[in-house]
Amino acid sequence: MTSTLPSKLAFGIFDHLDADGHDVAKQYNDRLLLAEACDRLGYYAYHLAEHHCTPHGMSPAPNLFLSSVAQRTTHLRIGPMVMLLSLHHPLRAFEEACMLDHLSGGRLELGIGRGSLPIELGYFGVSADAAPGRYAEASEILVKAMRGGSLCYEGDHFRLDDVPLTISPHQRPHPPTWIAVNQPESASWAAEIGANIASIGPSSSVRRVTNAYRSRREIRLKTNDQSSPFLGLLRMVVAGSSEADAYSLAAPAYDRWLQNFKFLYDRNNIPTPPNLPLTFDAAIESELCVAGTAASIRQTLLNHIEEAGANYLLCQLAFGDLPLDASLNTAIIIRSVAGAGWT
Repeated sequence: MTSTLPSKLAFGIFDHLDADGHDVAKQYNDRLLLAEACDRLGYYAYHLAEHHCTPHGMSPAPNLFLSSVAQRTTHLRIGPMVMLLSLHHPLRAFEEACMLDHLSGGRLELGIGRGSLPIELGYFGVSADAAPGRYAEASEILVKAMRGGSLCYEGDHFRLDDVPLTISPHQRPHPPTWIAVNQPESASWAAEIGANIASIGPSSSVRRVTNAYRSRREIRLKTNDQSSPFLGLLRMVVAGSSEADAYSLAAPAYDRWLQNFKFLYDRNNIPTPPNLPLTFDAAIESELCVAGTAASIRQTLLNHIEEAGANYLLCQLAFGDLPLDASLNTAIIIRSVAGAGWT
């Protein structure tokens, strides 16, 4: 492998906000405390998933929770990862994004996607067959809306006839866009539209994604596109005073997270994804989870970043029933991972 680490690494937070077994109001407050700490530590952004009708996501309206994060932080950027455009009317999605961008003082990072589990969409009357078309049209409308003016569109799922757009985003020309990507083909499309990407999986697999992104971006650079995109790598991370301590914290928390993840699959007799690690040891082996001491975490994460060709580490610091103190401790330790390259 001939790659080298990027001269500067950015570190952010990813969160499913899956159920931890406690009162949900307390869980929300704990997450806000974690966000405040990450703001002080200099993390780049807090990204929140959208899920419905499942303990895998206790924040089915991410923008609502993120508006609270915005008021409790100063520098930390915020955004859904991702807003399920298959479920949202694109005009409403645009207006919410604009509001959140203004409420945060221009800190919105807008992740968009169609959703990974059709049963969630089905609860809202959106069939698996309709979802791709709805997402494609909604994405196109959202891009048009960001340009301002009046909005006209005629499609199979949405029709907009000279709609006046009386609100616009705080950031110009528009907030940064994010797409969750795990296939090289999707990475090329993301590069074509100038979006940042977030990927999950073994570093060697993610490397194929980042290579595809960079190859397509080289073509864009020839057209004077001088953007500096984020190529994100997601890892669940737990630090402890010893390897055994970290494992004793992370293993039961992962089991709880896995139970939450599988809820809708088990309830509807749907096979779980073939790449889902069904034990904590498998999660370590597949590189989904990283647990250990400060020294071992630093080396492992930097190895993953280099092999994946990433320049942005999305740290899932809170999952399952992991105690808040453990998440805060890990946040501090990860701060030391970047060293002089922290940004």
